Order: sequence, then C-alpha cells, then structure tokens
Amino acid sequence: MNFNPKFTQSSYLLLNLRNVRLLSCGVMSVFLALAGSSPVHSQDPPPTAQQPDQYFAGLVTALAEDSITITRTALGKSTVRTFSITAETVVQGGKPKLKSKVTVKWAAGENGDCALKIIMRGSVPAPPKKP
Repeated sequence: MNFNPKFTQSSYLLLNLRNVRLLSCGVMSVFLALAGSSPVHSQDPPPTAQQPDQYFAGLVTALAEDSITITRTALGKSTVRTFSITAETVVQGGKPKLKSKVTVKWAAGENGDCALKIIMRGSVPAPPKKP
C-alpha cells in the first residue's frame, strides 16, 4: 500500500544515494582542509643535534708539538686555520711536515678548534715490486 505516489522504492534509494554523496564530499573536504593546515608544534626547544663532521684541507704552514696551522687558497682567497693537537688526535699516512698537503677532521672546542684526525695527502709511493 502506497500512501504517497511521488515516493516509490526506487526514488527512495536515489534520495539516499544523493545524501551519501553529499556527506562523503563534505567529509573529504574537511579532511583536505585539515591536511593543508600547518601542524601543531610543541613549545619545547628542539633537541640539539650533533654537528656533522667538519673537514679542512690545505698546506701545512706551521707545525708545533701541540698545534698545526693549515692554509688553503681558493679563488685567490687564502684561509688560515690553526688546530690544537691532543693525545686523542689520530695521524694517518705519516708525520705531517711543512708544505705537505693534509686534511684535518676537526671539532669546535672550548679552547678553539681541535684536530680529531690528520690525514696526509699527496703522492702515494708505488708498492714495492715482488721478485
């Protein structure tokens, strides 16, 4: 028994589908609006990250028991850095000499820059020939 001839079973389903479509579009637009907004940040300062390894390469211009001075020239500008040498400093490739090429891995310290590793550069001697 149908009391209202305008609403049939098929028209009722069509009305439901239209409501579902409107509702899903509304939900999608809310999600897109929230995704575009900036995220909430805490007021705590970010944790301090360790600095990446720092390297300085050039020629040895001064050498002392507890320090090494390196000069590098790039595009006509000379940069001079002095690094302190401690017991923890690792030297690779022999002893540094004046006017030799080196690369220094260093870290900033309380008393200036400290050399962590000194790597000798330059010509590598040929391996000895086996008889």
